[in-house]
Amino acid sequence: MKLYQRLHPGVNLGPTDPESHEEAEEKIFGFWIFLMSDLVLFSVLFATYAAMSIQGVAQGPSPKEIFDLSPVFVETMVLLASSFTFGLAILELKYRKNQGRLALWLTLTGLLGALFVGLELNDYRILLAEHGAAPQTSGFLSAYYLLTGTHALHVSVAIIWLIVLAVQLATLGPVGPVKLRLMRPALFWHMLDIIWIGIFTFVYLYGVVL
Repeated sequence: MKLYQRLHPGVNLGPTDPESHEEAEEKIFGFWIFLMSDLVLFSVLFATYAAMSIQGVAQGPSPKEIFDLSPVFVETMVLLASSFTFGLAILELKYRKNQGRLALWLTLTGLLGALFVGLELNDYRILLAEHGAAPQTSGFLSAYYLLTGTHALHVSVAIIWLIVLAVQLATLGPVGPVKLRLMRPALFWHMLDIIWIGIFTFVYLYGVVL
């Protein structure tokens, strides 16, 4: 059995689709390589933050002084909800094949993603306005903005990606190539969800508790 069929057993590209299962397997494998390289990038950012959160706080506030877990918890729930709605969209694509409900779940996913990015930007506004915690204040804050900002940028790119695919679904319908293209941002979105859980635990929770 091919890799693509094992990963997405409910999605049938069909014999008349221009992309064969062999081509789909190559593209999914290539996308997994991209995801692994992105995880390496975030691993470097986590390591940088770990070093700066210990050694780079001399010139500015510490994590415990500026982090508030309540809004960050809300952001986490919003992103988890967006991952859930994306999962429902993929289930709709694989099994139920109702294009209206598929569009609904994708729209909710995009809106929740946009809400997450908006809440993150509001956190930055509060840090700057109330705490004077700018990126240049200390090494810790530089690493914090770099890590969380890179994640927010990834989510923003994923939202734009969803909008493009929504237009393709509306114009072309759920044909094989569009189905395959939708699988890739789904993997990407879930990866970002996992990375945020790491940020919430390692950056915010440890920063406040320890």
